[in-house]
Amino acid sequence: MELTKYTDYIMDATARLLAVDSPTGYTEEAARFVMDEFTKLGYEPVQTVKGGVLVRLGGHNEEDGLLLEAHTDTLGGMVKTIKGSGRLEVTPLGGMNANNAEAENVKIITKFNGTYEGTLQLTNASIHVNGSYNDTKREWKVMEVVLDEKADSKEAVEKLGISVGDIVCFDPQTRITKSGYIKSRFLDDKLSVGILLGYAKYLKESGQEPERATWAHITVYEEVGHGGSASVPAGITEAISVDMGCVGDGLTCTERQVSICAKDSGGPYAYSIVKKLIEAAKKTGADYAVDVYPYYGSDVEATLSAGYDMRHGLIGSGVYASHGYERSHRDGVESTLKVLIGYTL
Repeated sequence: MELTKYTDYIMDATARLLAVDSPTGYTEEAARFVMDEFTKLGYEPVQTVKGGVLVRLGGHNEEDGLLLEAHTDTLGGMVKTIKGSGRLEVTPLGGMNANNAEAENVKIITKFNGTYEGTLQLTNASIHVNGSYNDTKREWKVMEVVLDEKADSKEAVEKLGISVGDIVCFDPQTRITKSGYIKSRFLDDKLSVGILLGYAKYLKESGQEPERATWAHITVYEEVGHGGSASVPAGITEAISVDMGCVGDGLTCTERQVSICAKDSGGPYAYSIVKKLIEAAKKTGADYAVDVYPYYGSDVEATLSAGYDMRHGLIGSGVYASHGYERSHRDGVESTLKVLIGYTL
């Protein structure tokens, strides 16, 4: 199965999507990007009231439909307090961790007055001045955004048009190496959005169509737990999250494989689906691993928690350093695409 051109497209589309800021709660531009990409591929996506993207990928069996879910919302921050010094205290959006956000460049997207730049720093960040620098636990209450503006008072910051509730976006620092690795913040889950776009491109160009009615839902509130809780088309009997595959101690997956999740913090995935995903991997020659994730939740669990009666599963390209500076590889991307093809065709 020759999929190089589709893997190339996925890597390119992912890099372009990563350049579009979309912390959870601020996803309109990313949703527009996804809508435009599906439209260019020949599909007719619609935007949900909640702000996600729903698109039918084909198929005829309306009573046994399949929903593929990925999310384009990411971690980020929000202005919590404007300090008297002109520095900004931040509250995280999703699971953004202060430990790996320190010294990162940020954008402040105001509600009505444009965008400003700055850096997230430890309060009193100069090690030559702060004797407690090494011993200070990095948590949000001791971090602050230093604006790249002449604004050394609360009044000066407010005059710029910055206010509580403005969005803080962290630089993704996307890199694609000659050896095929993709490194970036927020591969969770923009890499899987890219994979679903690549899968859609494959369906169009190969002329193949799933027998089952097959839909993709690109959600926008996964990082806060309710992304997949709505907008499920009629007739869906199975839903599969295409999300980040975990790489770490106690797990077998690498960045060069597709991970099939058997269980996470929300409990076991449908045993029948796990077996079918393994069969699809074997059929297509995908390099795969089956793992149990200790600290994880997915869109499809939100779908089930909302009361939908269906079976569920989870796959994704292996990603190392989740919720930090993440890394995957085009081999894992291609294996994930193979599993989707093998599962649906």
